[in-house]
Amino acid sequence: MIDLANLTPEQQELLQLLQKQADDRMAEQLRADQANKVRNYRILNRTAKKGAVLFTGSSLMEQFPVCELARSAGIGRTIYNRGIGGTTTDDFLREIDTVLLDLEPSVVFINIGTNDMTDRVYGDGWMDHLEANYERILQAAKARIPGAKIYCMAYYPTNRHLPSQAEWQRVMLKDRTRENIAECNRRVKNLAEKYGYCYIDANAGLTDENGEQKAEFAIDGVHMYASAYEIVFENLRKYLE
Repeated sequence: MIDLANLTPEQQELLQLLQKQADDRMAEQLRADQANKVRNYRILNRTAKKGAVLFTGSSLMEQFPVCELARSAGIGRTIYNRGIGGTTTDDFLREIDTVLLDLEPSVVFINIGTNDMTDRVYGDGWMDHLEANYERILQAAKARIPGAKIYCMAYYPTNRHLPSQAEWQRVMLKDRTRENIAECNRRVKNLAEKYGYCYIDANAGLTDENGEQKAEFAIDGVHMYASAYEIVFENLRKYLE
């Protein structure tokens, strides 16, 4: 690890420039990956069954193997997953037709907003930004798929103290504290009730004695292994049967 204190101002400036270039390349690759997923989803939506069950959101939804878990559990309902990694609520609203409305689902599970939880992009008002966009999503659903039953899922717990975490991961998780997540969940619950939808917390069994995501479930402190999703699935299974 580079000790910044031992670098000259010129070296520090060069290091910052190289980091920015690397960040820009990663962001560009992420946008390209997202665009490809959106394109593929649009193609698949042409032949998807209307009135099915839809899981949608960001990477935490994309990585949820719900279709396989449901099939293994003997649940025969048609289920689609339209999660896209790295998606913010801004991204979701921009592609809301593809990831939600065009499918005309009868049941929807939403987990979106985790990537909004950062002051690096939205400043101190990031939580208000998340809430406002989440309301716009529910408003669009109410207008376009009024008969759909929508479940707004509680945000998953994080773990900001894993020994394996790199410094950049700790920085990314800075605002995803237990207190902030609890407040975001409170706001999502209020919005769900406001629009006549259901708020569900499928997180029982995911946390340790400190209220953080259990280390054995944690990939990086945010994303989770399939063993965690097995628990999530069992917690929400009753809404699928």
